[in-house]
Amino acid sequence: MNDLEKKILKVATKAVKEAQIDSLQRGIANVYSKNKRLYFQLPDGTITEQVPVLYQASSQPDYVGE
Repeated sequence: MNDLEKKILKVATKAVKEAQIDSLQRGIANVYSKNKRLYFQLPDGTITEQVPVLYQASSQPDYVGE
């Protein structure tokens, strides 16, 4: 990895971390995927597979691609 790639990765990583913190502070869960399973990080720090109420109210597709 060259220096430019390292700098871009550093900036991107910082931006993602800031966005995650901002979401949690606003009461919005962060959503992650691992092995085709969704995990939710709730504003209190809890990580769960249970879909938060906020997301249950929205329409969800019947099928999520691979």
